[in-house]
Amino acid sequence: MKTWTDYKKHVKETNPEIGKDIDEMEAVARIVGAMIERRHKLNLSQRDLAELCGIPHSSVARIESGKVIPNLNTLLKVFRYLDLNLVVEESSNVYSL
Repeated sequence: MKTWTDYKKHVKETNPEIGKDIDEMEAVARIVGAMIERRHKLNLSQRDLAELCGIPHSSVARIESGKVIPNLNTLLKVFRYLDLNLVVEESSNVYSL
């Protein structure tokens, strides 16, 4: 396989459950990436953002490092102070639970 896209396609064909995990982690990475980018643009440190949101600095650090996936409540608090919106839209990818 030559590219990440090729590898993902291969994984999805051979193990759909792991393929779903990859998709989910990429979605989380996009969300956290937007959070980091916006925090930098606003010239806020992790500590500044944590204080504004009323959450521990360690929570912001763990979210940004990918060590934890933020719960929705925390994510919405952070996005509110970063002036970001979380948009939910219908997807062509339908997952069965």
